[in-house]
Amino acid sequence: MENTWDVIVVGGGSAGLSTALMLGRSRRRALVLDEGMPRNRFADHMHGVLGHEGKDPAQLLREGREEVAAYGVEFAEARVERVDRDGRDFVLTDTEGKRRGTRAVVVATGLTDVLPEIPGLAERWGTSVLHCPYCHGWEFGDRRLGLLATAPHDIMRAELLRQWSEDLTVFTSGIGGVDPVTQARLESRGVRLVPEPVVGVDGPGQDLTEVRTEKGVYPIDALFAGGAFRPHDDFLESLGPERADGPMGNFLSVDEFGATSVPGLWAIGNVVNPALTVPGTMGAGSTTGGMVNMYLVGQDFDDAAPEPAKDFWENRYRSQDRIWSGNANATLVDLLDGIEPGRAVDLGCGEGGDVLWLAARGWKATGIDISETAVDRARRAAREAQLEDRAAFVAEDLEQWTPSEDLDLVTGSFFQSPVALDRVAVLRRASRAVVRGGRICLLSHAAPSPWAEHHHDADFPDLGEEVRALDLGPEWETEVQEVRKREAADPEGNPAVLEDAVVVLRKKA
Repeated sequence: MENTWDVIVVGGGSAGLSTALMLGRSRRRALVLDEGMPRNRFADHMHGVLGHEGKDPAQLLREGREEVAAYGVEFAEARVERVDRDGRDFVLTDTEGKRRGTRAVVVATGLTDVLPEIPGLAERWGTSVLHCPYCHGWEFGDRRLGLLATAPHDIMRAELLRQWSEDLTVFTSGIGGVDPVTQARLESRGVRLVPEPVVGVDGPGQDLTEVRTEKGVYPIDALFAGGAFRPHDDFLESLGPERADGPMGNFLSVDEFGATSVPGLWAIGNVVNPALTVPGTMGAGSTTGGMVNMYLVGQDFDDAAPEPAKDFWENRYRSQDRIWSGNANATLVDLLDGIEPGRAVDLGCGEGGDVLWLAARGWKATGIDISETAVDRARRAAREAQLEDRAAFVAEDLEQWTPSEDLDLVTGSFFQSPVALDRVAVLRRASRAVVRGGRICLLSHAAPSPWAEHHHDADFPDLGEEVRALDLGPEWETEVQEVRKREAADPEGNPAVLEDAVVVLRKKA
């Protein structure tokens, strides 16, 4: 696979090149993959593009490529077949089997206008069979115009086309005719409605002179038509981005900056909005290029910044070959001994002592901890105790964790550390998974434990305040809330007495 790019832009039309221009100017390592099949390739001139009025669209793309390449952006001719996730990054595979890695993807592949199968229509597409009044209306002003209606929104196009000519004929069989109110509205400005199906279009070369229906022939100089829109986005199927149905068809769902539901994936231009003309796609590309760079800037800082919680706990567990005493938390044992087993999750499980105690008593227990070192030791302990079928361990940041099953018990014995963690949010997510009759059991040292001696001046969270902040509602009741003293030992083995703050919440049956 090729070295990872910062961004791969799929599609080298006006949207893709505008994106690439912004990325190149942002000093990003960007690659444009293009098939060379822009939507407007059938047209010799483009209009409504400030500074480029009447220019051949192919010339605009040639000049655009030269400008973009000057900023170090690279190009390759390729058709992307699929895009897959690789961690937070992506792998693009083309039809030749070549794979390319990238941190972000911008899809600017456009769409295909699927025309009705009417003889003579496709051959004149872009010349005398047209789709956009703003792109071609001026050139055919005051001439005999026709509209082949194939979707309900074409009635709006009929009203729009009347702006350019008083001689307008609308062929309505494709939408099953129009209601009397709509008919009267269109006829009020001299628009003719023809209900018979169109069977062909004729004229010398690519010019148009007439439209034939089953019952007659109509003199027409330009026919505005458009069937279904087929966006070129099939290669994204494996990612499962969200889609939405709209008046013009089914398209990828994007926000105002082109971001899809898949982090790191953007889609812009006609692939998500068939109505955009060249200036619109250029503007969308420029905006999205800036936003993609900001996304990568955020990643760059995230990667460079320390991970306080993970570093704190990794350093803690790596400092010794073993931290766990070999016993479960004594206070937790007193609280839970004799309770009927079910499914349990231990938040911040450490080396797994509490999870293994639960598993040995019939619980199906899962421990979650941000330290991979601690989780590896817990898994090893489960194997040695032959409890792998009942004790599972996951290395995950609790900030990102979401319960995936119903729970009878949620425990947390290590919420007292001074690292940054939105404990209230974590507990609220956990509480939503607890079944009726289930419990949340929380322990926290009222005085910092010996191992945290050097953190005595840190701001340790207060368990009571956090429980009050939970505000879980009337379906929850406090079963136990107290402070217990217990004997322990400091890191040198000297006797010590710890005070455990204990709260047990029960969801009413």
